[in-house]
Amino acid sequence: MTTAKINLLDFDRKGLRAFFSEELGEKAFRADQIMKWMYHFGCDDFDQMNNINKKLREKLKHKCEIRAPYVSEAQHSVDGTIKWAMKVGDQDVETVYIPDGDRATLCVSSQVGCALACTFCSTAQQGFNRNLKVSEIVGQIWRAAREIGLEKETGRRPITNVVMMGMGEPLLNMKNLIPSLDIMLDDLGFGLSKRRVTVSTSGVVSGLEQMIGKVDVALAISLHAPTDELRSEIMPINDRWNIEAFLACVREYIESSNANRGRVTVEYVLLDHINDDMNHARQLAELLKDTPAKINLIPFNPYPGSPYKKPSNSRIDRFMKTLMEYDFTVTVRKTRGDDIDAACGQLVGDVIDRTKRTQTKQQGEEIPVKTV
Repeated sequence: MTTAKINLLDFDRKGLRAFFSEELGEKAFRADQIMKWMYHFGCDDFDQMNNINKKLREKLKHKCEIRAPYVSEAQHSVDGTIKWAMKVGDQDVETVYIPDGDRATLCVSSQVGCALACTFCSTAQQGFNRNLKVSEIVGQIWRAAREIGLEKETGRRPITNVVMMGMGEPLLNMKNLIPSLDIMLDDLGFGLSKRRVTVSTSGVVSGLEQMIGKVDVALAISLHAPTDELRSEIMPINDRWNIEAFLACVREYIESSNANRGRVTVEYVLLDHINDDMNHARQLAELLKDTPAKINLIPFNPYPGSPYKKPSNSRIDRFMKTLMEYDFTVTVRKTRGDDIDAACGQLVGDVIDRTKRTQTKQQGEEIPVKTV
């Protein structure tokens, strides 16, 4: 029976050094050399690592591998956005490259599907299968960087920012999220600034508590409603951690963080005649009066079978101006990649649903939701 090889992309620097010392009998600096080859040069071939002695290269080839998800499909938007379906085992997750002026953001998935059942999100309708491994999270960045590198003649900008806003709830995959973030920030990894790495959460307070004092990155919160009653209707996780508990933990995190510069980004999807009138805006302003925040309004991006509509431009404008009257910094997210279903809330991938949500939906039954 063949023993499975160890994927070195599953280790952050601390873990890789321990593996080299304890399993390979090698000095820690060798792990640093390999890490630099993997992330600085995008190298997955041990024979190409010319500052590694032949004996160690042979040992690595026998016991280890460097394996990232591979691209099973690529779609290009007219606005320059690229959506990749990346193969993870026998399923796909979606990763989105978004160029914008002098920067390029990569939207990365953390799970195969999502268990949170937010009613306005296409990913949630696919159900949930499993958490992604470290190699499958950072491997999306590794693969995307290689794909961009192969297209140098097009002048595509290298990845400057990473947002954990793809498929899944990052804070329900803490075991693999923390080392993945470490690799993103590590000088021997991707070497990104902590202000250029953003984690978005729908309100998993237990996960956010674990991040306090341990990981310092930019934080975005998916709020989407100004009251518990409305939020519970569209985001069942609110029944587990209500708005008050969520925002209290958010304030604690940003107080301990340098990356957030003292305030959090609040994401608010605008659903036509659901959460987008001026009274909702005033309620939101009152709700956030004690939470330093920048508010990012996201006009709803329709997907097949969605029960919601995008508000008119006039409703979006009124909502924004009402919030600005309370001295909030407010932005309206520019829709990118909607012609290839790559916009916020449109990612679906290829998910083998363990929650049976898709089956239940097809049968026309009420979908039971178990919050975490």
